[in-house]
Amino acid sequence: MTTIEKDETYIAGTYGRFPLEIESGKGSIALGTDGKSYVDMGAGIAVNTFGYADDVMNAAVAAQLSKVQHTSNLYYSEPCALLAEALVKRSGMRKVFFGNSGAEANECAIKTARKWGAEHKGAGANVIVTLLSSVHGRTVTTLSATGQEVFHKHFDPFTPGFRYVTANDVAALESALDEKVAAVMVEFVQGEGGVNVLDPAFVRRLFELKKERNFLVIADEVQTGNGRTGKYFAYEHYGVTPDLVTTAKGLGGGLPIGACLFAESTASVLGKGDHGSTFGGNPAVCAGALTVVERIDDALLAEVTQKGEYIKKRLEGAAGVRSVSGMGLMLGVETLPDAKKVVARCLQKGVLFLTAKSKVRMLPALNVSYPLIDRAIDILLDAIKEEL
Repeated sequence: MTTIEKDETYIAGTYGRFPLEIESGKGSIALGTDGKSYVDMGAGIAVNTFGYADDVMNAAVAAQLSKVQHTSNLYYSEPCALLAEALVKRSGMRKVFFGNSGAEANECAIKTARKWGAEHKGAGANVIVTLLSSVHGRTVTTLSATGQEVFHKHFDPFTPGFRYVTANDVAALESALDEKVAAVMVEFVQGEGGVNVLDPAFVRRLFELKKERNFLVIADEVQTGNGRTGKYFAYEHYGVTPDLVTTAKGLGGGLPIGACLFAESTASVLGKGDHGSTFGGNPAVCAGALTVVERIDDALLAEVTQKGEYIKKRLEGAAGVRSVSGMGLMLGVETLPDAKKVVARCLQKGVLFLTAKSKVRMLPALNVSYPLIDRAIDILLDAIKEEL
């Protein structure tokens, strides 16, 4: 059997895969078993921060694997400590908990917020307010946190204690914030929900209300973090400091890792035994992630911003393009033709795009070159015209 036939025979049918088997790659070029090369404008859904087969990360991971591949969190590990130090210094947070995914990072933040609520506001102060169109993970609790009805099917009973308000609706936010609220959890740019950017006025009011009504703010930076929007974290665009920050995806550069970062306000909430992860802080993964964090410097962030603006200028006003949303290299293109048909046509022409709701979504490697950007955008514009 072919790989595709084996996949369909032996792997649970939870994914709608594109008809492509990726065999190898380098940078932002993926090579398929069909013998064709593809410009990858999705980077494994914002994961491959420096593209495929990144030499710097690979060397660090290989070196660590030759020492020890796993220790468990019963012992100390230098790569884990170094990565935590780098994240704390970069973010201004105080502590870090490592897991394996964005969902796990969000679970940690939710648990922390609920314990904080009980300690600071009393029993029953366990409600987490999230935004409609959000996506916070695929576990039962993070599905419950997700503000989309389409995710709230089949798996009852869902975890109670979540409320949902419309993004950028200040009045709805204010009415949702009673004494039972422990935290408000937001994506500053909603990724899976359609690449929607939060209004600065809404964010400003959120943090004013935080002071007035005493609750935490959780920044879900699973997709937006690690340079994706042109700042290391998206909340930096707004000049605010959350109490908890979650991140994953691009942190590992292609290896599985999630992190929950604690500000001073939450650094001491969790104690020994309150939370854990067998694989969290894995030495090999942390060694690779450290090379990612160290290379996301101000120069690269400026390039991410410039590349995002360049893509917007090429697309805005083009035939068949309604609008372009997002920040940095996290962009959504609303097209007149059906986005899924446009993406399928681009695949045939050698470019890998994603979708988010009704939009074509771009999440390329942060170091994607301008020639490859131009090649991808040329093909995207051609595909849109052909589908009109």
